[in-house]
Amino acid sequence: MARTASKVEALNSDYDEDQVVEFLQCVWEMDHDLQRLSRRMRSRYGITGPQRLVIRIVRKYPGITAGRVAEILRVHPSTLTGVFRRLEKQNLLRRSADSSDGRRVLLQLTAKGVKLASQRRGTVEQAIRLALARVSQQKVEAAKEVLRLMTETLHGTD
Repeated sequence: MARTASKVEALNSDYDEDQVVEFLQCVWEMDHDLQRLSRRMRSRYGITGPQRLVIRIVRKYPGITAGRVAEILRVHPSTLTGVFRRLEKQNLLRRSADSSDGRRVLLQLTAKGVKLASQRRGTVEQAIRLALARVSQQKVEAAKEVLRLMTETLHGTD
């Protein structure tokens, strides 16, 4: 059962403002560094971090639907329309209509896309892989739980 923001707040009410701000500083620093590395990837490989993530997903699941990619990334499908279009324009991704349901779009990598998917050096996931290798699996699971709770709480804040 998902915890509501008020229940989470009640469980951890002993966090003072300085601790909250310090945590936010870490989150914003990471966001800034992810954006910076994404720009560097764009210069080096011609794609951003989010575009590369889409390429990696399509490589793992050839023929995946656009909607399923959105589900995996936990975003609205319309968020990815431009990403798919740019990747197709760069001849990295091929979109085709599903023969059994013309409303669905199936995604495949081109040969150029497959080659780019195999690159590791200078990518966001390489940096994350290196960071994860420095901590235990237990700490990684704890960090994922904190990030999930933050996301859940942020989604409920309007």
